[in-house]
Amino acid sequence: MSSDRFADPREGGNEDEAPSGLTDADFDSNWDEAIETFDGMELPDELLRGIYSYGFEKPSAIQQRACKPTMLGKDLIAQAQSGTGKTATFAIGTLAKVDPKQRDCQSLILAPTRELAQQIQKVVLALGDYMDIQVHACVGGTAVRDDIRTLQQGVHVVVGTPGRVSDMINRRALRLDHIRQFFLDEADEMLSRGFKDQIYDIFKFLPESVQVCLFSATMPLEVLEVTERFMREPVRILVKKDELTLEGIKQFYIAVEHEEWKLDTLCDLYETLTITQAIIYCNTRRKVDWLQEEMQKKDFTVSCMHGDMDQRERDIIMREFRTGSSRVLITTDLLARGIDVQQVSLVINFDLPTNRENYIHRIGRSGRFGRKGVAINFLTEADVRYLRDIEEFYTTEITEMPMDVADLI
Repeated sequence: MSSDRFADPREGGNEDEAPSGLTDADFDSNWDEAIETFDGMELPDELLRGIYSYGFEKPSAIQQRACKPTMLGKDLIAQAQSGTGKTATFAIGTLAKVDPKQRDCQSLILAPTRELAQQIQKVVLALGDYMDIQVHACVGGTAVRDDIRTLQQGVHVVVGTPGRVSDMINRRALRLDHIRQFFLDEADEMLSRGFKDQIYDIFKFLPESVQVCLFSATMPLEVLEVTERFMREPVRILVKKDELTLEGIKQFYIAVEHEEWKLDTLCDLYETLTITQAIIYCNTRRKVDWLQEEMQKKDFTVSCMHGDMDQRERDIIMREFRTGSSRVLITTDLLARGIDVQQVSLVINFDLPTNRENYIHRIGRSGRFGRKGVAINFLTEADVRYLRDIEEFYTTEITEMPMDVADLI
């Protein structure tokens, strides 16, 4: 290992100086390629099988951009919020490069909490289900003896927290001679949490040729410092937060005394729905099927879509809806994030979403399009609390639906 790349940064120099004057504002992407399907990523067949059987269908924005450079062995800094699919990005990047026949630790992934490390381990194991890969979670709160025994038997990937990993390296239980990839997840949180010294110590043991990949929601000084000191011409990928907004959307509620009355309320609104195109959200697949059946019994034309359907069926329904040949679509949250149909200007929450983040995914618009829209929430007595919570969370106002709602659409 040559001394310059991983020389101890604490010797000499002012630690608080900004590296090369870089700031968050200067942080832009220098890698534009986006691969829109997992099939297009040239992944090993066993890994592809694992990805599809895990339930992934289409790579997220970060996966489309970051999987390839990770597989190519490039140093990488990816700035992306939680919930964008980061974990699977480095799980895929690791599994694509790991050699199952070599029973040595080839990839080290560090995370700030035990829970996150264990979650990452589960994802790597699940995606590598057809690959015969040993993945060990090396975290505090477990027996040191067991860790030592497992590591000495040989594992391909170690996911851990800095304290325990550092301890295992110092006890010579975790050998880093064969490490090819080093990942730091939630780097902004880790480096500001007081793990900095331990992480720098771990760096000193890594082979000179190791690939370093950082994932971080923000780019504070500590992260930029690491990128300057330990990384070689890193690929930089910036995934902006979902620019969803409630601007320009009129939000209403209809008070429905009993759950059973929601169906009649919807039927009364049907003429209003078909002026344009409408999406109706329910919280369960069963409810989606039930609602479609009940509406059809009453001779209303509706289509429905949910995760139990196979992809071909879903594609056909989506195509019909996009072209306007079907006008009312009933669906679940699973698809809330994937649907951007330009001409939809009415969304009905037959059920209020169980988590408030999904509210904006159901009715929000990409800020760029600035289209107008109407959202109508069916509200039983039990829902009032949730609705208030949504109003507060998004600092927005949801008022009772006026009689002339059709004129607003």
